[in-house]
Amino acid sequence: MDAVVFIRNRILEFFYKLIFKNIFFLFDAEKVHDFIIKFGKLLGSNSITRFKTRLLFNFEDKKLEQNIWGINFKNPVGLAAGFDKNGYLIDILPNVGFGFIEIGSITGEKCEGNEKPRLWRLIKSKALVVNYGLTNNGCEEISERLKSKKCKIPLGISIAKTNSKECAETIKGIKDYVKATKKFSNIGDYFTINISCPNAFGGQPFHEKSKLNLLLNEIDKIKTSKPILLKISCDLSFKDIDNIIEVSSRHRVHGFVLTNLTKKRDNKKILDDNIPYIGSISGKVVEDLSNKVIEYVYKKTKGKYVIIGVGGIFSTEDAYKKIRLGASLVQLITGMIYEGPQLISEINRGLVKLLKKDSFKDISEAVGVDSKIISKSSK
Repeated sequence: MDAVVFIRNRILEFFYKLIFKNIFFLFDAEKVHDFIIKFGKLLGSNSITRFKTRLLFNFEDKKLEQNIWGINFKNPVGLAAGFDKNGYLIDILPNVGFGFIEIGSITGEKCEGNEKPRLWRLIKSKALVVNYGLTNNGCEEISERLKSKKCKIPLGISIAKTNSKECAETIKGIKDYVKATKKFSNIGDYFTINISCPNAFGGQPFHEKSKLNLLLNEIDKIKTSKPILLKISCDLSFKDIDNIIEVSSRHRVHGFVLTNLTKKRDNKKILDDNIPYIGSISGKVVEDLSNKVIEYVYKKTKGKYVIIGVGGIFSTEDAYKKIRLGASLVQLITGMIYEGPQLISEINRGLVKLLKKDSFKDISEAVGVDSKIISKSSK
């Protein structure tokens, strides 16, 4: 069976990189993304195309399963928020091989986002420059459309505050977060409170200790049993991260999504010229920054919180590194754009091989082993 999946994935990779990727990369990145969303909606609209998609991309192995917060994750590879902003693809994405998906970020009000163009490829750097500014249809439309749907894999709901001058004011921003969170109290399996969108009006105020405490005070009051995670920036200092951890410890926070995009332009992994001065960067440029934060938070909290690792995952080895540093789950978008949708099953197939090589019975045994080793050796 492994040989069949290997051959299948090699064929899919060949056609994606030789044909489809070359065609996609001739066109504006946002227009291609919009096309993929429409095509994905079509594939998810009937059982025949869902079944055929599953045949092309699915891979399962018991070693990859985890039960986290009482939720069963069949594999640790998820789709990060920012791709399916409006939750249009929850019928098809479970058939592409993901273990879970996260939609949004969703805001209290409908948000048109920033002016176009707002998405660029950095091909040499294997990265994207993103300046969408939280484009989405708003919590009311999306929740109404999804309230009767059931996703076949765990579904995360990423919540942010509306990108507007009004919501840049602290109290109004908090009310916006609360409005969207309440609308999804009975939809999906976990919440990610995105306090780190780098492209919205007013910046990232809830990285600040007192404002984060005010926000979480109100989130605590919402009647929901769903786990709550915070998504933070890769550009923070360890002192800033310490403050976020300290505040989180006093509230109903179950984990962290590490990390969001980087705004910095002095990263040595940026290999392209003529980088847009607006927007923030994903992909390989973020990888080391994300890994550094994952390791730090896992060691600082001694594994108390569930970590979802995001940033620069283009291979099995990339995902496994994040897991060994402390991530129980991982997410990607940019790697799939550059490598192809078969990447998800290829990562999972490769993880099984690495687990066997390292004599782990299942994926949970690998979580944080490198951070634990580092901790012991540093004493």
